[in-house]
Amino acid sequence: MIAAMAALALSGCMGRSGPVAVVQPQNDLDTFAYGHPVYAPPPAGYVPPMAYVAPSSPAYDQKYRLDAGDKLRVVVYGQEGLTNSYAIDAGGSITMPLIGAVPARGLTPAGLAAQIAARLRGGFIREPSVAVEIETYRPFFILGEVQAPGQYPYVPNMSVESAVAIAGGFSPRARRDEVTLTHTDPNGSLRTIVPLGTPLSPGDTVLVGERWF
Repeated sequence: MIAAMAALALSGCMGRSGPVAVVQPQNDLDTFAYGHPVYAPPPAGYVPPMAYVAPSSPAYDQKYRLDAGDKLRVVVYGQEGLTNSYAIDAGGSITMPLIGAVPARGLTPAGLAAQIAARLRGGFIREPSVAVEIETYRPFFILGEVQAPGQYPYVPNMSVESAVAIAGGFSPRARRDEVTLTHTDPNGSLRTIVPLGTPLSPGDTVLVGERWF
């Protein structure tokens, strides 16, 4: 009888399963905005899925100066109505609910986040937490002796040579050793003659000249 009771107790222990802890990654901006969801224990027989690592956002220079044409992701913690994508308009500002136009031209992403937080703190949210990241850089322009002159999306780490390639390559009459590069920032515009390996910045204009022989 003792042996039978021990066997029954043992079988009961083997059939009982404890709760399973599920840990979810919480490192994206939308989670920062909307808080941490609460996860209930999985039902009996639950098979956990394979682990998935979300791709990270493209890296950008924290000292990058914003200007018209940049598209931003602005996150205000706990405020769904404010968290959104915003484009910097021709006047150099973004327009958000509650606080209206916020000047962005010439600021870094962190500097703009501080400006938004200051505006929200002035009578709207007691202690706002704001983050800003670049979704899309403003385009660059390439003109002159290329196959398809025009405006193109900027990609980090571009050079003048890669810009020419994106525009379909040189035309038969193009000068191929140097181009005219115009760079504009909050301090003004600078036009220089540069070789093809020169780095390109968002908003730059490349002019490919015509050879004379």
